Amino acid sequence: MTSPLFRTKKVEQSIRDTEEPEHALKKSLSALDLTVFGVGVIIGTGIFVLTGTVAKDNAGPATALAFVVAGVVCALAALCYAEFASTVPVAGSAYTFSYASLGELPAWIIGWDLVLEFALGTAVVAVGWSGYIQSLMENAGWEMPAVLGSREGSDVFGFDILAAVLVLVLTGILVLGMKLSARVTSVVVAIKVTVVLVVIIAGAFFITADNYDPFIPESQPVPAGESLDSPLIQLMFGWAPANFGVMGIFTAASVVFFAFIGFDIVATAAEETRNPQRDMPRGILGSLFICTVLYVLVSLVVTGMQHYSELSVDAPLADAFKATGHPWFAGFISFGAAVGLTTVCMILLLGQTRVFFAMSRDGLLPTFFSRVHPRFRTPHRPTILLGVLIAVLAGFTPLNELAALVNIGTLFAFVIVAISVIILRRTRPDLHRAFRTPWVPVLPIVSVGASLWLMLNLPAETWVRFGIWMAIGIVVYFLYSRTHSRMARRKDTSPAPPAS
Repeated sequence: MTSPLFRTKKVEQSIRDTEEPEHALKKSLSALDLTVFGVGVIIGTGIFVLTGTVAKDNAGPATALAFVVAGVVCALAALCYAEFASTVPVAGSAYTFSYASLGELPAWIIGWDLVLEFALGTAVVAVGWSGYIQSLMENAGWEMPAVLGSREGSDVFGFDILAAVLVLVLTGILVLGMKLSARVTSVVVAIKVTVVLVVIIAGAFFITADNYDPFIPESQPVPAGESLDSPLIQLMFGWAPANFGVMGIFTAASVVFFAFIGFDIVATAAEETRNPQRDMPRGILGSLFICTVLYVLVSLVVTGMQHYSELSVDAPLADAFKATGHPWFAGFISFGAAVGLTTVCMILLLGQTRVFFAMSRDGLLPTFFSRVHPRFRTPHRPTILLGVLIAVLAGFTPLNELAALVNIGTLFAFVIVAISVIILRRTRPDLHRAFRTPWVPVLPIVSVGASLWLMLNLPAETWVRFGIWMAIGIVVYFLYSRTHSRMARRKDTSPAPPAS
C-alpha cells in the first residue's frame, strides 16, 4: 500500500513520540494498578444495570449464558490486545495498533470509532449511576423531581443532573493525575467487589427454583410495528434479532457485551505503565477472567430471586432484593453500585481522553490538545473538553439509546485489532513481543468472526447511527486530518523493510 492514505507509522517512531517532553505522559502505573483498572471498569453497568434489560427482553434466566458468550468473544480479542499493548506501549489502544499495521486512514477510522465508543460509554454509565442514586434517595423517602431525574421509562422530558455532575467531578480527578485516579479506583473497586460478593452469597438464600422455569423462554416473534429492530439483518440474512429462545441468548450477548469493554481501556494506559511488556497482558487477561466468573454468578442469582419478567431496568439487583422483602440489602447494593459505577465512568473517560490525545499528537486532530499539563503531566485540555461534552450528553440521552452504539463501536475495534495482529506479524516479524497471541492467524480470524456475529445481532438503527458517525469521520479526515498529519510532514513515511 503506497498511497498516502495507507502510510504506516513505525512502531519505533510511535515510541519516540512518547519521549518528547511536551507530549510525554507520566509513567506511574504498576501491574496491580492495571488489574484494578480492569476490574474497576469491567464490573459495572453489565451487572448493575443491563442485566434486568436483557433478561426481560431477550434471554430470561439464560442471561448467564449470554455473559458466557460475550466473555468468550472478549477473551479472543483480549489475546490480540495483549500482544499489541506489550509490543507497542503507546497511548491510543486500537488506534495506535492500526496505525502501525494498516495505515493512516484505517487508524483514523478506528480512532474516530473509539472517540464515539468511549464517550457514549461514559454517558451510559453516568446515567446508570444516576439511576442507583435515585433508588437510594427513594429508599430514604426522597424523590428527585422528574425534570432533574430523567429516569428510564419516564414520560417527562428532563435533564439528568446527577449524571452530568458525576462526569464533571471525575473530569477534575483525571486532570489532577493518573496516580490519584489509581488510588481512588483501588478504594472504590474494593467496595464494588464486596457488593458483588454480597449479592452472590446473600442472594443465593432467596433463590426460588420456579423462577428458572423456563431457563430459556420460548422464542417470540419481533412485532411488526418494530420493523426497525433489524431490517438490515433481515435483508442480508433473512432473520432478525430474537426475543427469547436460543437466538435471544445471542441477541442478549450483543447487549451485555458492553459490560466487558474494560480490558481495551487498560490498553489505552500502556504509555503510562512502568513495565508495559510484562504488566499489560496480566492486567488485560486477569481482569477479564475474574469479571466473567462474577458476571455469570450474579445473573444466575438475580434471575433466581425474581422472575425475569418482573426485573427492573434502572436498578435490577437492588430492586430484586426489595421484591424478596429485604430492603436493607437493596440499600446496601444501591450504595455499592453507585460507588462502583464511578470507577467505570472514570476509566471510560480516561480511555476517551487518551485516544483523543494520541490522535492529536499525530496531527489528525488539532495539536492544541496534545500538550500535557506542566505539573500534573496529564492531557488536561482534551480531558476538560470531552468531560463537558459528555456531561451534557449524559444529561439528555436515555440509557437504552446509548448502549447499543457503544457495543458496535467496541466490536468494530476488536475486528481491527485482530486483523492488525495478523498483518504486523507478517510485516514486522523482527519486533520483540513480550506476549504472543497463540495460534495466529487462526485465533484472530475466529475473533473477527465472533465479533462480526455479535455486531449482526444489534438493531439496524444502531448500524445506521454508526454509519452516519463514520461518514462524518471520513469527511473530517479528508478536510483536515489528511493534510495536518505529522506523517504527511515527515520524509520517513515508508513502511519498515521486511526482516531478512
